[in-house]
Amino acid sequence: MSSENGTTRARIRVYHRALTEPEPRPLAKSPKSSAAPTFPTRDEILAFLAEHPGQAGKREIARAFGITGGAKIALKKLLKELAEDGTVTRRRRKLAPAGQMPAVLVADVVGRDGDGELLAVPDEWDEDEFGPAPKILLLPERSKRPGVPHAGVGDRVLLRLTETDEPLPKGVGALGRVTRILDRKPAAALGIVRLQPGGARIMPIDKKSKEFTVAEADLKEARDGDLVALDVIRSGRLGLPRARVREVIGSTASEKAVSQIALFSHNIPHVFASAVLKEAEAAVPVGLDGREDWRRLPLVTIDPPDAKDHDDAVHAEPDTDPANPGGFVVTVAIADVAAYVKPGTAMDREALHRGNSVYFPDRVVPMLPERISNDLCSLREKEDRPALAVRMIFGADGRKQQHSFHRIMMRSAAKLSYQQAQAAIDGRPDAKTDTLLDGVLKPLWAGYAVLKRGRDAREPLDLDLPERKVLLTPEGTVDRIVIPERLDAHKLIEEFMIMANVAAAETLEKHHTPLLYRIHDQPSPEKLQGLKDFLATLDVKIGMKGGLKPAAFNGILARFVDKPESGLVNEVVLRSQAQAEYNPLNIGHFGLHLRRYAHFTSPIRRYADLIVHRALIRALRLGRDGLPDTIDDKLAAIGAEISAAERRAMAAERDTIDRLIARWLMDRIGATFRARISGVTKSGLFVRLEETGADGFIPASTIGRDYYLFDEKTRSMIGERTGETWRLGDRVEVKLVEAQPFAGALRFELLSEGAYQKAPGRRPGGSGSRAGRPAGVRTGRTDRSRGSGGRPGRG
Repeated sequence: MSSENGTTRARIRVYHRALTEPEPRPLAKSPKSSAAPTFPTRDEILAFLAEHPGQAGKREIARAFGITGGAKIALKKLLKELAEDGTVTRRRRKLAPAGQMPAVLVADVVGRDGDGELLAVPDEWDEDEFGPAPKILLLPERSKRPGVPHAGVGDRVLLRLTETDEPLPKGVGALGRVTRILDRKPAAALGIVRLQPGGARIMPIDKKSKEFTVAEADLKEARDGDLVALDVIRSGRLGLPRARVREVIGSTASEKAVSQIALFSHNIPHVFASAVLKEAEAAVPVGLDGREDWRRLPLVTIDPPDAKDHDDAVHAEPDTDPANPGGFVVTVAIADVAAYVKPGTAMDREALHRGNSVYFPDRVVPMLPERISNDLCSLREKEDRPALAVRMIFGADGRKQQHSFHRIMMRSAAKLSYQQAQAAIDGRPDAKTDTLLDGVLKPLWAGYAVLKRGRDAREPLDLDLPERKVLLTPEGTVDRIVIPERLDAHKLIEEFMIMANVAAAETLEKHHTPLLYRIHDQPSPEKLQGLKDFLATLDVKIGMKGGLKPAAFNGILARFVDKPESGLVNEVVLRSQAQAEYNPLNIGHFGLHLRRYAHFTSPIRRYADLIVHRALIRALRLGRDGLPDTIDDKLAAIGAEISAAERRAMAAERDTIDRLIARWLMDRIGATFRARISGVTKSGLFVRLEETGADGFIPASTIGRDYYLFDEKTRSMIGERTGETWRLGDRVEVKLVEAQPFAGALRFELLSEGAYQKAPGRRPGGSGSRAGRPAGVRTGRTDRSRGSGGRPGRG
């Protein structure tokens, strides 16, 4: 052991004595502030930000350096320059040196140092922008109770970074303490059984893994083609690793195996503990005591036709107040989950662990047991249900004038689907909607017309990105893939819910009650530059300086309406956006163009909404089951945890769709398709089929008869000798040559020719020199078998 590593444990002991985890210390003033104020240099500002990570914004910097009056304009300009050149990043209206980690973050435990201490890296880290992810040395966990699991290599954890004045060990960027283990490392690998004499070989789902061998005695009745979970029992340098079957998941002939893979590979909790189920079954219906009786108000639910839980109901009517001509009263009632799921109970802990419900084509993995989500809290037609309702008054211009929250008992007048409600408005009512048309549905649409005026004036980001929906047969196999039509009924419910969420955030701010905001930061300078480079390939020049607003992106999108490039431009604009998250610190919602926003409308399937419900109950004194005072300091950690759970669910849902489509297309090997190039890399072209929206890959080694240069700025592949070019967005014809259903991978062959332009650096004689040029790929159409299939991506 080196002397340097040998001091690690001693240093950690010092950290244990010296470190505490209080609230962040107040921002210190710069030494300059006691003397005549002088304008700080770039280095002095960066030093100040490093000293106060995640705490300092423009106001704090001005106070620390004594900057007042007109000098604030110069400070604003300097901070803007630092942000635009990537030196600092903005986070929740605060500034930090680029690449600095937040105080609370989700991380993956990746290994141990020379002394055996655990090391972790941030779950989200842009290596292209900030370089390799920093290593976080984990301090030992404080809990020593028997039976309490401790973090290990492979676990995903929630960390709180800890400050120290001691020098950090070499290669360590920060110290952290585990506050919660989010996901245990999967103790089992997944694979498909291929029987052979005396046992079996297991073909791993993860294509990066080796095959396993399993003895006959360890097969646990698995059959050929079964999907199984494995325990690895021996892995050496020579020969294939040995394993035993832990669990037979099911036959890979069923589409259900695909979602099972997602559950296992993404560590999604999907089995409720007996204590959770027992609690749910013991719940009894809530009565009217202490609630307002709104059962005569004809609230209706409007959901997808296959929805099994209904957590929101709506109603609208013209405002009769003479002072508000043309105005509307809109009511949104949300299932009162807080009445059944109390803080600190087994159901509450499980809901936090799951974070949200996860939706697959063949199943739903609910956040709460069905007794709660599909029964007691589902706003069923003609049945009494407790709800938390918001009554909002809008002016004729669509601006909300006032609102109030009420804890009520309601009775849904009707359960409708989007298509059913829309058909009635379009003049095709059925037996149910015919009786609701004049008194309920037409006022709803009239109310939406009013709210739409407010939305249009607000100018939120208006992306047009239709989603694929995989429809299954009754036997569970893929029937077809459709892109559902987006109806006014969808937009109506969406806008009503957005306004209810705004009302919740405003009320909690007014009462100074802690909450989890739904925040969405503005795009980073780096992503904006990437968007500008892409648009330049379409001969569109844009200026993104000054006050950045969603309307600027809408202007870009408007240029491509009804043009072939419209879908691709919408997707590239989406990629340029930051990722939304949950956080108790508010920076607003950029995409919706709202100053404050909190999720309130889906407590059955999102834990963040349940937090907001409890906060409203506490703030408005609507009961004893509100947000506990003890949770205030934990909201940052809860926000990070459920944001990670949301990303996990999205990845699992996306992977499942990719696998189902790859499986469905297995019977169409050799078929040709129209596609569009959705990504260009050195290794090849990513394409998206126009027919189904399926993603696939064309290895560079199978393209053309030339030496191809990848041009990152124009996102194109250019033939050195011929100038043959393929660009992002080009329409092409492709042939399917391989489908790997359990990897979700499709490989295609390019049939189209590229556009021709002057080849870069072409010399007489046809062979260009490679000296000093970007790396390229020598390819040839005569050898289309070369190259390996890649995981479909999105560019």
